[in-house]
Amino acid sequence: MAANINPTVQRRRLGAELRRLRQASGLKGSEVADRLMVSQPKISHMENGNRAVSPRDVRDLCTLYEVTDQQVVDSLMQMARESGQQGWWHAYKDIPQSVYIALETDATSLHTYEPLWIPGLLQTPAYAHALIGRSIPRLTTQQAATRLRVRLRRQHRIYDPARPLRLWTVLDESALHRVVGSPEIMRGQLEHLNALSTEPHVTVEVLPYAAGAHPGLSGQFSILRSADSPTAGVVHLDRFANDLYLDKPSDVRHYAVLYDHLRTQALGPDSTRDLITDVTKMHIEAASRS
Repeated sequence: MAANINPTVQRRRLGAELRRLRQASGLKGSEVADRLMVSQPKISHMENGNRAVSPRDVRDLCTLYEVTDQQVVDSLMQMARESGQQGWWHAYKDIPQSVYIALETDATSLHTYEPLWIPGLLQTPAYAHALIGRSIPRLTTQQAATRLRVRLRRQHRIYDPARPLRLWTVLDESALHRVVGSPEIMRGQLEHLNALSTEPHVTVEVLPYAAGAHPGLSGQFSILRSADSPTAGVVHLDRFANDLYLDKPSDVRHYAVLYDHLRTQALGPDSTRDLITDVTKMHIEAASRS
């Protein structure tokens, strides 16, 4: 299975395509169930993406729907194979971010606002290690190591040449100044951030202190969109106890407008890189004194 395929999303896509083919054939779900001698709920669950679909199910349904294009049949059967597998994150136990990781894996674009620290997708290993160790109380060494591996694995979305994530990041200036780990770690982190910001699919903009009050003072949020719903999306609010996911169109529009306001008040990409360079020099000076 390709590294960034989301089996849950594949099930939904496959189900939608099977529903389309059934409707094109003029058959009702109950008629399909009768002809294949299965329960009607099974047909419904397959079409809604609530259960894995076997390649044999796909073959039988395509025969019933009189799908004659073998390439279409082969493509659907491949989707069925992929939908039956687990996402890479299931290999890690007790990871509370599984819902978010599934959305991020499927996303084609991500708009994120971070007021306190560098976003996980843009963190260096040293910065991520220091942040996880200090920001989450009572983690065991093993739990911290697992979270670090997961965070670094998520970054494959940035470097995937076949399907890079289009990432927009707005940072509060305080995230650049807050020393996570040590001034030396901060130097490496900010140099890494500046380097990534030159990639064509990554945009980094900073809200300077001079911007004063702004719409992001209420906290972090992200807007994830996929190829299936480029104008819709899901808003993720990262909270310590329970993350929140908002998918009502009105909520997504509200946060999209909020994000536009943040970008208006933020420095542009070039000015952002200049500011990051200046703050990096401050961390270098602090490291030399320590």
